[in-house]
Amino acid sequence: MFDVFSDGIGLVKSWTIGVPVEQSAKEQLQRVARMPFIVKWVAAMPDVHTGIGATVGSVIATRGAVIPAAVGVDIGCGMIACRIDKKRDQLESSAELRRLIEQAVPHGRTDNGGENDKGAWQVSIPEQVHQTWTQLVPGYETICCSHPAISKANTERHLGTLGTGNHFIELTEDELDSVWVVIHSGSRGVGGKIGSYFTALAKSECSNWFIPLDDPNLAYFPEHTQFFHDYLIAVRWAQQFAKSNRALMLGAVLTAIGANDIETIDCYHNFVDREHHYGTNVLVTRKGAVRARECDMAVIPGSMGAKSFIVRGRGKQESFCSCSHGAGRSMSRSEAKRRFTIDDHVQATEGIECRKDLDVIDETPAAYKNIDAVMAAQADLVEIVHTLRQFVCVKG
Repeated sequence: MFDVFSDGIGLVKSWTIGVPVEQSAKEQLQRVARMPFIVKWVAAMPDVHTGIGATVGSVIATRGAVIPAAVGVDIGCGMIACRIDKKRDQLESSAELRRLIEQAVPHGRTDNGGENDKGAWQVSIPEQVHQTWTQLVPGYETICCSHPAISKANTERHLGTLGTGNHFIELTEDELDSVWVVIHSGSRGVGGKIGSYFTALAKSECSNWFIPLDDPNLAYFPEHTQFFHDYLIAVRWAQQFAKSNRALMLGAVLTAIGANDIETIDCYHNFVDREHHYGTNVLVTRKGAVRARECDMAVIPGSMGAKSFIVRGRGKQESFCSCSHGAGRSMSRSEAKRRFTIDDHVQATEGIECRKDLDVIDETPAAYKNIDAVMAAQADLVEIVHTLRQFVCVKG
């Protein structure tokens, strides 16, 4: 079931019954819904919260234009989940598994992202990473030829690395005691560069053409313009980088823990694609939302101390066949750091092998919405196939 609200111009359908939504997020959704090229309405997922320009947890169908901020800067960010061929008692201890994963996959960020950044590859880049980057190079060079500023980004050094913030690698168990590797990450520095660059370029273009905007971050490219074309090429390349990034990390984790893949599910939650809805071809941007067509498989994570879910899409048309990308933040990172202590975090992550220090307080479970309430609010969007509970969590 969904709520409907409107300011008389823009329409929003919101799957948030039983889930708190900040007023600023509602206002932001309405600003987007008022844009002249929106098709039907804006769909808000239960993990919705205020973002930059477009709301995190929103699904926006457009005809004739694309808004870079409706995808965001971590282009192609998403999830990969892999059921492995070993049970928990066939693996090393949780502490040793965490050590092995942290050793195998660069994570975090130091040296302001410079040459000594521990979250990037240093002198020696693994051969598999290099081979994957070689396949990505032609597309990247095409983008940089038209937009040289994008070339000033971390590329190969970030491929196969985790990053920081809400990105993670987890080992989990489902209700049948099967073990899953679950990874959340995106397009790293190069995706951030592409997203920031084209958002700024759209602002400049709208200003040059005296296009009024309720929020400058909602700047857009009209279809049939060169920058519209260039942006779609760049964003699709970044989506491929992100997908390759997750696959490389998964391979490194499986090797590190001595396991094999039985089945794998990979899904984006920051992306744009051409789709057909309500009898017309549209561009659908999902910012913190997952495509959930009938029988699509997806991964919806909770927080460091909460359940995650393997789900199957129900193909709900009103949501443009979408669902949430996670629990969604219930407060800002600064508010979480102000409100919670290490003791709070230790208690919330009891029984989970993970970081328990001040630098991850902003990721503590209480900083996120209740994942059970989020799943209940979108019961008509997805069917739960497996419920996962983590026992190891690696964060940067």
